[in-house]
Amino acid sequence: MATKTLASCIFCKIIKGEIPSLKLLETDLSYAFLDIGPLSKGHALVIPKYHAEKLHQLPDEHLTDILPIAKRIAIAQGVENYNILQNNGRIAHQVVDHVHFHVIPKPSNTDKEGLVIGWPTQQIEKSELTKIFEELKEKI
Repeated sequence: MATKTLASCIFCKIIKGEIPSLKLLETDLSYAFLDIGPLSKGHALVIPKYHAEKLHQLPDEHLTDILPIAKRIAIAQGVENYNILQNNGRIAHQVVDHVHFHVIPKPSNTDKEGLVIGWPTQQIEKSELTKIFEELKEKI
């Protein structure tokens, strides 16, 4: 198993036990713990043990654990509604430069608990949408 850590990364330090955490689960590839700045009760983070700043930099084998762990945590939280969130880059709201997935319970329909977001959809012409589709399809 290839592991890469960064000495100055807070999440790498948590993985190595240099900074204490409330560990929920650990596997060979991943580490899950409670967020110390939660949006709601039980807000957890799932991180790969491999240091990558953004998702596209993370080797695929390190992704194999993450969603099953997030699912287990969501089930354990015992709420019907929750968010799984992963941000890449500062303008996309990433604060810690280490890939991480938030598992955020949404226990009520208020802005006081859980993730609060807007979803500013855009109207786009079908011809432009088709052009974007063709460009992406070619690159995939």
